[in-house]
Amino acid sequence: LLILWAWIKLDSPGPVLFKQKRVGADKRHFMIYKFRTMRVDTPRDTPTHLLENPERFITRSGRFLRKSSLDELPQLFNILKGEMSLVGPRPALWNQYDLLSERDRYGANALRPGLTGLAQISGRDELPIPQKARLDGEYVKLCSLREDLSILLKTAVGVVRMSGVVEGRRDDPDGE
Repeated sequence: LLILWAWIKLDSPGPVLFKQKRVGADKRHFMIYKFRTMRVDTPRDTPTHLLENPERFITRSGRFLRKSSLDELPQLFNILKGEMSLVGPRPALWNQYDLLSERDRYGANALRPGLTGLAQISGRDELPIPQKARLDGEYVKLCSLREDLSILLKTAVGVVRMSGVVEGRRDDPDGE
C-alpha cells in the first residue's frame, strides 16, 4: 500500500485517495475509498464508461492500478467499517439510477456491496447493466460461504489476468 501511495503521489498532483458517494445495503449512502487513478479535474460522479474520452483523464499509474484492480485495495477500510463485504454486488454510484432500478427487480440492493461479485467474475465492465443486475440477483439466491469462496478464487484469477476492464463510452449506453 505504501509503495502504491508513493507512486500515485509522484505521478500526479493531488490526493492519493479518492472518495466518492456510493450506495450500500438498503440503498444507504457511504463514502467509498479508492486509490486515485484519474486527474483531479476529471468530472466527478460520472461513471468512467460515460466519459467521452477517459484516456485523457487516467494517470500513468492509474492505467496499471485500474487494469490490475489495485486501485480497489483501500476498500478494505470500507469492509472493516462494515460498509462493504468481500463479496456482493459492486457498490453503485449514488446517481446510477438505471443500475439501482434494475437491482431492485432482483432484490440485490438489500445486500451489503462487495469488493468483488458474481458480475465481476462474469465479465465486469464488458457486461451491460441489465445483465449485471441479473447476476447480482443470482448472487442473492446463491449467497453462501461456498459461493463466496468460489467468487474470491475466480476474482484472483481475473486480477492476475487483468481481464474485463473496459474504459470509456460505448456506442450503446447499455453496452450491448
